[in-house]
Order: sequence, then structure tokens, then C-alpha cells
Amino acid sequence: MTGTGQRIVHAEGEHPAAHVDALAGLDQALHQPLPLALQQVLVAARAALSEAMTERHAAQRRYEALFDAVPDPVSILSATGVVLDLNKAGIEAYGRTREEIVGQPIELLNPDLPADHLEPVWETLHRGETYVVEVTNMRGDGSRFPVEVHSAVFEHDGQQCIVAVARDLSRRWQAETRYRLLLESIDKGVMLFDRSFNILSANPAAHRILQLTNHLPARAPVDADEWITVDERGRRLGMEQWPVARAFRDGRIIPSTIVGLYHRPHGRMIWISMTTVPVFSSNCDLPDHVFSLFSDITELKRDHALFDRAQALAHIGGWEWDRGQKRLYLTGEAQRILGQAQPPEDLDTLLGCLNLGSRQLLREAMDRVVEQRAGFELELQGQRANGHSFWIRMIGEVEPGDLASSRIAGTLQDITESKQAEETLKNQARTDPLTGIMNRDAALTDLEARLSNPSHAGVAVLYIDLDRFKTVNDVLGHNAGDQLLIEATRRISQAIGTEGLLARFGGDEFVVTCDARDLPQRPEQLAQAITDAFVPPFQFGKDEFAVTTSIGIARAPQHGQRPQQLIQNADLAMYECKRRDRNGWQAFSPELARRQRDRLQIERRLRKALERDEFRLVYQPQVDLRSGELVACEALIRWHDRQLGELRPDIFISHAENTGDIVRIGDWVLHQACQQIREWRDQGLGLVRVAINVSYRQFSGDRLAHQVQSALQAFDLPGSALELEFTERVLIEDAPATLRTFAELRGMGVILTIDDFGEGYSALNYLRNLPIHGLKLSQLFIGGVPRNRSDVAVCEAVCGIARSLGLGLVAEGIESEAQRQFLLELGVPVGQGFLFSPGLSPGELALRLR
Repeated sequence: MTGTGQRIVHAEGEHPAAHVDALAGLDQALHQPLPLALQQVLVAARAALSEAMTERHAAQRRYEALFDAVPDPVSILSATGVVLDLNKAGIEAYGRTREEIVGQPIELLNPDLPADHLEPVWETLHRGETYVVEVTNMRGDGSRFPVEVHSAVFEHDGQQCIVAVARDLSRRWQAETRYRLLLESIDKGVMLFDRSFNILSANPAAHRILQLTNHLPARAPVDADEWITVDERGRRLGMEQWPVARAFRDGRIIPSTIVGLYHRPHGRMIWISMTTVPVFSSNCDLPDHVFSLFSDITELKRDHALFDRAQALAHIGGWEWDRGQKRLYLTGEAQRILGQAQPPEDLDTLLGCLNLGSRQLLREAMDRVVEQRAGFELELQGQRANGHSFWIRMIGEVEPGDLASSRIAGTLQDITESKQAEETLKNQARTDPLTGIMNRDAALTDLEARLSNPSHAGVAVLYIDLDRFKTVNDVLGHNAGDQLLIEATRRISQAIGTEGLLARFGGDEFVVTCDARDLPQRPEQLAQAITDAFVPPFQFGKDEFAVTTSIGIARAPQHGQRPQQLIQNADLAMYECKRRDRNGWQAFSPELARRQRDRLQIERRLRKALERDEFRLVYQPQVDLRSGELVACEALIRWHDRQLGELRPDIFISHAENTGDIVRIGDWVLHQACQQIREWRDQGLGLVRVAINVSYRQFSGDRLAHQVQSALQAFDLPGSALELEFTERVLIEDAPATLRTFAELRGMGVILTIDDFGEGYSALNYLRNLPIHGLKLSQLFIGGVPRNRSDVAVCEAVCGIARSLGLGLVAEGIESEAQRQFLLELGVPVGQGFLFSPGLSPGELALRLR
């Protein structure tokens, strides 16, 4: 290490002491007796060495002068961070003598350095780069000052050392402070953007000019919902045309450029003249930041034609009302919006093109502006000179600084298209998208308006439901269902003409509202016309479907004075028509309401019937029609309610299916029947096959097959002990699931039968694919044989189907000997009915079996 206070800056070559020793040796040699030639060589060598020492001393003085001439503190450090030398500027900057610094660790000058601070320095220097860092140095009196230190490596006496130049940043910080004060005080807006057009900073003038208060946009106000940006010709600017983008792209200053900014939320048009300046980082060929400096030139542009063009692009015009001179100023775009060929001279001209309501609104708003200095925003409707209607959004306020409110100014925006679009949306919200007629909400709104007017109290409602629509929709698909609804809409519309208002209530339900004051029988006439309109079948390709209507009629005020009440009663009448015979109409009556209450009471008590143990099963024998021998029986459910008494199955079963209670009841019937079969077997009466009815609602995944298997296992019965009877509805509810469930049941040995065949859907394409054992002839047809030709024909057809498919056949509802003989001749082997026996209790059937 160099001694304290000794300079280490030397010219290249030997150390100074080595030169002195060499010169002394030569002098001593010359005093010795030597040959002349050798003396001449030594003299020449001494002269050369003396000249070299003179040059070295001169070079050393130059290096020392240069070292001390550097205005910034320069320190030379050893590899471990010990100060080896310090220039004059460093001694002055640190307020210490050279002796106090040289030989001390660098932490003396910078006490905040961490223990491993030299690691990143040497890592950078070994890469051949300069290490730069900002730190705080300390003077001898303990005061601090910021510096930026640049470090490089050099070799001294075979050892690597560090030369560190520290630049005092105090003046730069002062300059930055002055720069910030300047930005905050000038009246020009200044914004700084990065390459993603994010706004990094903006001075107060920028906020003031753009009227942003404290809300600074995150990015440049181009292609944003909040701003419309145009050039000086009024053409909308894209991001690539924005002056900031051009400065980034071209890397040059974009001088004064006029840009128009329309701020949508505040309805204000602002014009600015902006200059953009690119900022380059070190060693970059493209700018990484851009400064934008701009001035507000809105006032200068107000009377300029370019301002009008920009407003026209956004359909926004400007206006000003000079109260003192009674003069109205409109920009060209404002005149175009109002349809004014000549500039209006006063406010009355503007008011004259508005309708009465809008005229009054504007007068009141103008008065409030003068009295309260409160701005306004109005949507006004009027008519142009050419007769076309318009809508405008008018914004107005007192100009800032106008204490007397002598000038009121603002903007006019043409909002006719948006208002028309809004009206279109309202119409769409009231219209059924498939059929184009009114929807449910629109119909209820119209009906409420009619009922609220005493003069329209005679309104009537027809509630229409399409019979067998589900069949078409399920069999042929939703497209066919949509076609059916469209054609049904056309037929109903033609049937009612102009005497009723048609709406689709949803699904296959429609409502017709009509006036019955002048013609009390009009609702019934319209209902009959609609019924007649559905007589022709509906054509779908080669297929024809007979689709009829069930119609319920309710009148105001006797059947309801509120829309929902009237609709509900018409709906109730429609269901009564559908329950009775369909294809017709039914007027609402108090009796219907009473029956509805009864149904609700039945459904309410039905939910508790199982818990109250109110159900029981009776068993009707199925006999060989030729011998009368009992071959099986059908389990029939009976319900005795404590309050309602004995209720027929045809009354409560439909309710149970509607409410879903049929699933729980069906499970009870299944287990009760299996338990009874087990008891008969235990009594030695043999295996009696019991048929039970299964509702379509019991088909839910694999539930039915699982329930049957559980019941059979619980009572140790073979599958042949059970016969399950299904209505034709299960054929089309879910064909794949039905096939799977039927196959599982048949695999258990359970007998499968279609009940009341021919009465419902008769979907033969499903029937031929089902693994069933037999069909059951409905008593609906048995009751008419052998006299009624239609019933005879149906029975013959069903028997023919059963024979062709190899299915068994059972007839139910046999009440006379003539019916038995007819069925025997037809080839029906098994039957049941009152001719043989009514439903028997388990004990009575046991006696019959014995």
C-alpha cells in the first residue's frame, strides 16, 4: 500500500527510486579506471538515463496536474476498497486532508454502504463495463450530499485498482425542483407518454385545459368511449395518426398540430394546438418517451369553419345566447341539426322549432341558468322545416367569469338515431321474436291500461291453448313446433281481424283482448271463429297433424278488475275446456272458480294423505273370458279423506300427477301390492299376478327399475308376480330412457302392458320398438260395442295391432254379456269389469281364490 500522503500517479515505466539508484551506480562506475571504449558507453548510458528521468518527471507533473484538474472528486481504491489516492477536488468536497482519507476504507466517505458493496462493482468491471451508482457521501463535518459515482478498473504495480469519479448531484436536484415549479406554473399543458401511450404525468395546466379535475385518463384520449378525437379538418383520428404516435414512430419533433377533443360525459368540445417532443434514452435509436406540450385554442376556433366540420362528424353543434344583445349564435352544424337554412337571430326562432313540451322545458332551464347559475342538460323534441322530426340533447351553462350571466353557451347534439333505436328496442321488448306479435309483458301493459280507463270496463280476454302441440314438437322436433306456432298465429290473426288484439303468452298459449261493450257476444264469436280456423289439419311435409284449440273466456269487471285476475280466470276456463273435450271454448263462471278451489283443497290434502294412512288398495279380478277363471288382478287405489270423504281415482290421480305427488303414491302402491302378494302366498293361495298402474312421472333415470327390483327383493317375489301398466304418454316422453327402463324391467320377468291403448298418442313407431308383453283395450271403446261402429272399428284395429306384434290383449270395463261375447269373437282372451267383479278387498279376493 502506498504510504499515507504519497501520490501513486506516475508515468509508465519503473518506480522513481529505481531510476535514482541506477543513475548513482553509473556515476560510481565512471570514477573507476576503465577502458576508454567502456567509459564512452557508460557516459552515453548515463546521458540517456538522465534524459529519461527528466521526461518521466515532466510526465508525472502532467498526470498530477490532470488528476487534480478534474472538477469532480476522483478516488483511487484498492481491490478491497481502501483509498489509495484522492484528487484535489475530492479533498475540497469531503472537507478533509489527504492524510485523513488515504489509507482509510471507502466507508469513511460513504458510511451507508453495505458490507458486500464491492461484489456488484467487481462483477460489472470484470465484464469490461463501467459501474454507475447513486449514493450519499459524507463530509468531514458530518453533512451529506448526493453523488453519482462512475467506477472503472486499472492496474497499478501489478494489482487491479478502482478509479471512482463522484459527480455532485445537488445542483441537478435543484434544477429538477425548478423544472417542476416551471411545469406547475406555466399555462401550457404538458403530458408525458410511454410507448404504450399510457399517461405517466400531467401538469395542472393539462388538467385545467382538458377539464379533467382530478380524473386523469390512463391512456391517450384516442379511440376511447369517453373521447371523440378529430384533426383540424374534422376527420376522426386513429391511434396511428395521433401526434404522439407519430413522434414515437418517426423519432422527431412534431410541431404545432391542431387537434379537436370532444368529451362525451360533459358534452364539451376542446381544441388544442400541440407539439410533441421525443425523448431518447442512452444508446437508443427510438424514443422511449414523448412529451406533449399543448395550448387551449377553443375560443380561437369557435368561429372557424373547421370547428363546424368536426362538430358535424360527431353530430354536435355549438350555441351561445347573448342576453344583452338578444342574439343567438349557432354553429353551422347546430343549424343543420335544427334544420335552419338561415342563422336564427333570436331565441324565439329556436323555440319555434320545438314542440310545446320541449319549448316549456327550455324556457324554464334558461331562467334557472340566469337566476341560479346552474347548468342544464335536456332532451328536446322538435320538427325541422322539411317536416322531419328530430331529437336533440341540449347542454347549457354560464360562461366562466361571466358574473352577470350575460352569455349562456353550450352544445347541441343530434340524438334522433339513438332515440329511434331506443324506440326500436322498446318495441322489441314488447314483441315476441318468433311470431312478431305482442309478448306477455306488452299484453299485460295494454290490458292494465284498458282496465284503468272506466270507459273500457267491458274488455274481455280469450286465453288460447293449442291442443296436441307437444305431440308435434316432440315427434317432429322444435323446428316443426316453431312452424306450427307461426301458422297458428296467422290463423288466429285472420280469425279475429281488427276486432281483437293478439299476444303470445309463452309456449303454445295465446291471449286475445277484445272490446265487448258494443257487442256483448263478441268474445264468443271470436272464440268460435278461432275454433273454425283450426279445422284444417297442419301440414308438415308429407305428415298431417290435427291441432285444435282450447279457449277460456273471462270478462271485466264481473270476472276480474285487474289484469292478472282476468287472465287467471280465462286460463281456468281454458283448462276446463281442455279437461272436458278440447276443441272449443268455455266461459268463466263462479262454478269454475269453486271447482278450482276444490282442486286446490284436494291437492293440499293429497300431500298429507300418505302420512295420514288414508289410501287403500282394492283388487279387481282379471278373468278368462271363455271360462271365467281368475287369472290375475289389477290393484286399484282408493282414497278416503277425513274431511272430503271418498274420492274417485279419476279426480285425485290427475291432481297427483300435476303436483308430482304421484311418484310417492306410486311407490306406496308398488310396495303395498308386493306385500299383499307375499301374504297371499303365505296363506297357500299360490302366486297371484297383480297389475298396477305406473304414471309417466315415475320415469326418472333408472329410478323405476330400481324401485321395482327393491320391492321384489324385499318380499322375495319373482318378477312375474308384477304386471306394470303404462299409458301411451310414456312412449314419447324420452324414447331412449324408456327403452332402457323397459328392457331392465323385462329382464326381471315383470309383465309390461300399455294401458288404455288407442286413447292417447298411439305412437306406433315407438310401440314396435318397446319390449312389452301386451296391450289393454280402454273401456272408452268397450262401452260402445257391439252397437257403435266407431268403437267396434277401434277395437278391431287394436286387436289387429296386438296380433301382428305378437302381444297379449286385455279388455277392461266389461259390463254386459254382449260385450263379453263380442270380445270373445274378436279374439280377446282376458277381461275385467263389473260383469265379473268390482274391486275387492284383499280378504274378499282371498275367498274368491279359494
